[in-house]
Amino acid sequence: MTKTSKVDLVGVGLNATDTVIPLPRFPSPGSKIEFGSTKTLPGGQTASTVVACQQWGLSTRYVGKIGDDNAAALHRDEFSRLGVEAHLLSVPGCASQQSFILVDADGERTVLHRHDDALSLHPSELNREWIVNARALHVDGWDTAAAIQAAQWAREAGIPVIADLDELYPGIEQLLENIDYPIVSRDFPTRLTGESSLETALQQMHSRYGCRLAAATLGHDGVLAFDGNRFYHAAAYRVQVADTTGAGDVFHAGFIYGLLQGWPLEQQLDFACAAAALNCTAVGARGGIKTVDAIASLAQAGERYPAEPISSVVSVAD
Repeated sequence: MTKTSKVDLVGVGLNATDTVIPLPRFPSPGSKIEFGSTKTLPGGQTASTVVACQQWGLSTRYVGKIGDDNAAALHRDEFSRLGVEAHLLSVPGCASQQSFILVDADGERTVLHRHDDALSLHPSELNREWIVNARALHVDGWDTAAAIQAAQWAREAGIPVIADLDELYPGIEQLLENIDYPIVSRDFPTRLTGESSLETALQQMHSRYGCRLAAATLGHDGVLAFDGNRFYHAAAYRVQVADTTGAGDVFHAGFIYGLLQGWPLEQQLDFACAAAALNCTAVGARGGIKTVDAIASLAQAGERYPAEPISSVVSVAD
């Protein structure tokens, strides 16, 4: 049996093939609208996070499912080109996950996606050695049972677990019990807890699930995080936006990169915000992944959106 190599990051979760469609404006119901040239690019939550970390010099491993179509070949080729150790489980006679992404003139994206049930990743298809031979694990919540298994293995091995969550998938509570750093979408905490206040909802998440940090990404408003003692609000950076696709994926990559460097939390959040902002300056989920130096430069001297207080939150940008 081949020995599993040790990597900095292992990601277990979604990949997708994105067809990006630029529009002059978002269409109203019943209307017709002309679009420009389209681009078909690799994407997907966890896959894009892994790719960004690989491009910044971390060693990475990706575990996910694909079909047996041309999109599958695109993913294989891209992972190979970048040096990602990819464990791609192929499903015969099945199309890989596909997304159509409508991007308006302001760069804001709307995603239409198709995911065949046959692409679901099951716990029995995971190899424990893929998970425990890493310094960090990143998951999304789509295939929740597989994510739970991977997170449990990682926890047993003392490996920190980061999660990108945006839906209340069945089993999400059990998954959260095994996550150290849930970094979720804006409205996830309030939907999960039933609290109307984001701050209260993050506090409840932190205490209920015993995580090290509970955080929510807020688009132009940056990120709000609670570590059990205090809140941190890092404001977003102003850039010329071409496409917001993948901003959250690259934010997670920036957070993971800083975590593995041992940076203070404020620096991790600033770097993640800067990485996400720069990714928005080009088309595609991975189109604007810049170098570590370029990201650090924006984090140090870039213009931010106004750091307006969110309720009683203290901003780290103040």
